[in-house]
Formats: sequence, C-alpha cells, structure tokens
Amino acid sequence: MPLFSANLGFLWTDRPLADAIRAAYNSGFDAVECHFPYQEPVSDVLTALQETNFQMLGLNTIRGPRNAGMAALPGWQSEARASIDQALTYANQIGAPNVHVMAGQVDGQVAENIYMENLKYASDQADKYNVSILIEPLNPFDMPNYFLRDTVHALDIIQQLGRSNIKLMFDCYHVGRAEGNVIQRFDACLKSIGHVQFASVPDRGPPSKGSVDYRKVFVHIDKSGWSKPLGAEYIVNGPPENSLEWMYSLVHEL
Repeated sequence: MPLFSANLGFLWTDRPLADAIRAAYNSGFDAVECHFPYQEPVSDVLTALQETNFQMLGLNTIRGPRNAGMAALPGWQSEARASIDQALTYANQIGAPNVHVMAGQVDGQVAENIYMENLKYASDQADKYNVSILIEPLNPFDMPNYFLRDTVHALDIIQQLGRSNIKLMFDCYHVGRAEGNVIQRFDACLKSIGHVQFASVPDRGPPSKGSVDYRKVFVHIDKSGWSKPLGAEYIVNGPPENSLEWMYSLVHEL
C-alpha cells in the first residue's frame, strides 16, 4: 500500500509550519516535506514532528536571485554554497534525510561545470550529516530555461558525478508534462530515485483528475518495491482537507 507525504510548500500554507505538520497528521498523511522552512523556529518544527511521530522528508535550498535556485548560476558560487550549508544545517536539526539543491534558470557548458562543482561540494557536506542531495528537472512550461531539462539530463549528471548520495527527485507532474509516459520513465530512473512527488497533469491539481491515471501510477510504484512516502505537491483551491478524496478512496480500494 503506498504511503503519502504532504508537501507543506503547497498544502496548509496559511499557517505556521508546525501547525501545518499537525494538519497533515490529522488528515491521514504518513509524513511531511517542505520547501523553505528557514524562518520557522527549529524548536517549533521539532515539537510538531515529535508530537505526530512524523519525519520531514526533505527541504529545498533557497530560491536565490532568479527565484529558481543558484547551484548552476555563474558568479553565484559562494552564495550557492552558503545556501547548501544553510539547508543541510536545518535538515540535520530536524532529522530530514534529503536536501533538494535547486539549479537555477541558465544553460551552457559554463553553467554545467559550475553545477557539477557545487553538487560535489553538496555531496561532501551532506556526508557529514548522512543526508542525500536531490536534483530535480522542472518542466519548461512552468520554469523556462531551468538548467535540468528532463530526467535523461538529470541521470547523466548523476552518472557523471558517481556520488552515492546524489539522487533524483522524480516528480511525476514535471515528467508527465515534459516527457510523457510517467510509468516508463519511473522504471528507467528507479535505481537513481531518492524521492517521488506527484500532481495532476497538466494543471498541477489533486491527482484525481488530469491526463495521468494516478491509480495505475501508484499501484505500479508500489509493486516496484518502492516503499517511501510519495509527496503530494499539488495546488489546492480551498482547504486542503477538501482535496483528499483521492487518498481516502485509494486506501479503501487497495
């Protein structure tokens, strides 16, 4: 049976992170994840995680000057590494096993060289905390000119680096929009995946609608042997609690 994580960068954003963790617990999720928790007191977040017996699965490095990360941006190496240090420190304090290092909107060989060096730095620092570094392709409709174009590009970067703690964030939504067959790409990427996220295609809403049949996707992922929670990272209109019929019905069906 699939497990699910509430992405608190999208769900329950109207309240402090600690209260959002409690709301996810009360709604039946199995874990949580977030984007940019750095203004939230660590003690408050830890208290909520302990109360719910939840794990915060991961968080992102800050957006940077162009709102999309810095790790591949020429001229921003020191800021990018500071953001990596910041994310790893916070992740260590709350027991999060993953940090998503955002690349930025840029292309070219110079950007790739910078990205590779910053990911090596991130990998070395993450080893100290037993944390994994995630990299995530973003589709060109939502994020034009994002450095990581698709899962093929991301897998090539991972293979070149050869670091066991650098893994792929496989977001079914971005894959569905940019590459098509989600199940086929999941199978091709499985050995390199560190976390899975999802939302409907193409509108990024709850997974009960859209062109991707998520019941089939969830069943396939479950049968693959993947056992970690899948991240619900979708846009809601109104209270998130009102968008969860997909999860409740799946629990009853499987």
